[in-house]
Amino acid sequence: MTPELLGSRYRLERRLGRGGMSIVQLARDEVLDRPVAVKLLADALDGDEELRARFLQEGRFAAGLSHPNVVAVYDTGEEDGRPYIVMEYVEGRTLAEEVHERRTVPPDEIAELGRQACAGLAHAHAAGLVHRDVKPHNLLLRNDGVLKVADFGIARGGIGQTLTQAGTLLGTAAYMAPEVIRGERATAASDLYSLGAVLYELLTGQPPRRIETFADLGDPEPITEPGRLVPAPPAGLVATIMRCLDPDPLRRPASAAELAVELGDNSELPTRPLPRPPVVHRTRRSTRLWLALAGAAALVVVALALSLGGSGEPAAPPLVEPVPAGSSAAEHARSLSAWLRDNAG
Repeated sequence: MTPELLGSRYRLERRLGRGGMSIVQLARDEVLDRPVAVKLLADALDGDEELRARFLQEGRFAAGLSHPNVVAVYDTGEEDGRPYIVMEYVEGRTLAEEVHERRTVPPDEIAELGRQACAGLAHAHAAGLVHRDVKPHNLLLRNDGVLKVADFGIARGGIGQTLTQAGTLLGTAAYMAPEVIRGERATAASDLYSLGAVLYELLTGQPPRRIETFADLGDPEPITEPGRLVPAPPAGLVATIMRCLDPDPLRRPASAAELAVELGDNSELPTRPLPRPPVVHRTRRSTRLWLALAGAAALVVVALALSLGGSGEPAAPPLVEPVPAGSSAAEHARSLSAWLRDNAG
């Protein structure tokens, strides 16, 4: 039974939520006179010494994070042998509740929410922390529009423990990267896969995969293209999301910061991008793509010239429109790709 007062300081008021491994309660910090959220390890797990120690240890690690897009951890402790973690109380709702009520979210909002989540994840990754459970329930949207990432690795074990020992819903696995489901160690790249799965759900109203049985874990169905679920989704946003969901971690964005830049580069969207370096310093991947496409364009022009000059006489210049200019490497690539389609035939 949970006492009403923890650590002679935190007075419990009401339950906010419950997961497979913990309970979250709203409490009042009687020293600072402010509301806080208190996460307590579930009763049934009190006897697991390894889990108790890890619960507190990871709470202390998370307490080292300080970022506007991360739920702050204020304190940890034990009461009658039961560990607890005291966190910032976020007045708002989860992205799971947003999707449940709205079904889908406009693309410009998705890009903005994604950039905020990237900012929080980038801060954690820089500190050496991997979240391991990015999903709509752990992304809290404050009433003023600020997104907060919650629960950095708190009270979670390997895939077997997450899905069986603690009875966590199989739905959680719908957001897990394939390598994590296979039992490999979670990394920053697997966090980006999970965030991509969340953005996919915000766009389409459903997660990219539905995992209803343990058999589904080993044989997931292919991800449906968002364009088959919603009318005319922005191509740039779709490409970014599907890149996050690539089964190969090396083909996903290299970092949360890079993903934030991509979410701000979608020309179809009105954006408020995070600060980023000039175009000339973009990722090597975008530079290589631009050079490859430029080379392909040169070959097309040569081929057109040869085909028009096959009689042996000087050929007239081919009547081909120039490639439209773009303001960024990504826009250059899209313009040149469209130019090739229109003029290579």
